[in-house]
Amino acid sequence: MRTTSRYRAAARMIAAIGVVSLAAACSGNGGATGGGDAGGGYPDQNITIVVPFSAGGPTDTVTRLIAEPMAAKLGAQIVVQNVEGAGGTVGAGEVARAEPDGYTVLMHHIGMSTAPALYQDLGFTPLENFQTVGLVTEVPMTVVARKDFAPATLQDLVAHVKANADTVTLANAGIGAASHLCGLLFQTAAGVKLQEVPYEGTGPALTDLVGGQVDFMCDQTTNTSGQISAGEVKAYAVTTPERVKSLPDLPTTAEAGLPQLEVSVWHGLYVPTGTPQDVVQKLSEALKVALADQKVIDQMAKLGTAPVPAEDATPQAHRTKLEEQLGTWAKVIADAGVKAS
Repeated sequence: MRTTSRYRAAARMIAAIGVVSLAAACSGNGGATGGGDAGGGYPDQNITIVVPFSAGGPTDTVTRLIAEPMAAKLGAQIVVQNVEGAGGTVGAGEVARAEPDGYTVLMHHIGMSTAPALYQDLGFTPLENFQTVGLVTEVPMTVVARKDFAPATLQDLVAHVKANADTVTLANAGIGAASHLCGLLFQTAAGVKLQEVPYEGTGPALTDLVGGQVDFMCDQTTNTSGQISAGEVKAYAVTTPERVKSLPDLPTTAEAGLPQLEVSVWHGLYVPTGTPQDVVQKLSEALKVALADQKVIDQMAKLGTAPVPAEDATPQAHRTKLEEQLGTWAKVIADAGVKAS
């Protein structure tokens, strides 16, 4: 399926540049070992960051932004690998079963905290099978529709979907994806049950939205800012308490009359349980360096987000967030009666 968005083309360019830059950064040490501040020992081979979602999507884009400065700090090449499927659980499961040596890392989003409530046979337990490395960013969501969709405001949208619940289509990137979770919250806030259209990834869902095949969806600013600015979709609101700097004219859901719809998509890095603590610490320190990199800050700003503060890019802050979110989403999902097959 051909993507019409200029943003997704840009995302692919970032990915391509990232691979070249990583190779160049490590070319002085055989592409894998030595150099940087890592010193002897770890790392002495390539590090793989598994993204459990499709290439070019929001999580993939964020991962590739931080990979280059992390690689430079560690003195090792970082390879980003997309292992998509089942709302991120396929890739997460592979990392959970990987050797706990720091060479297989997972980048996951809010879906890590929702998977236990959605999947009966998950195959892993987030708090038992993973060690947290640090939070990366919290990305706002946007409520967007095909550009010729009739409702003009968020309140108009709520009224329209209530009156046309049998025919309105709500797209998402699959059960457990951030777009699916935001969609659940929208339906709860609006008091309506809609016809959901799941896709295998945010990219195909947004492509069909731009093409007019589906009516509306929730998605992260990292994936929608380009289309909103280009007028390829109709935007109703951003799902955070404050407006997004890159989209200053877009109201918050509270301003637009639906304060119950407030959610952001937090991302974090994980390694398998049993990974040595000094390795976890090196990864966390490299993450902090990446999040302080001006190029990363500038690129994230263009995508409507920002790095977390340095104190949140730590294993403990990340684990605290995960524990809190596991409890929050367990209730939301139970109330919605949603289960993944």
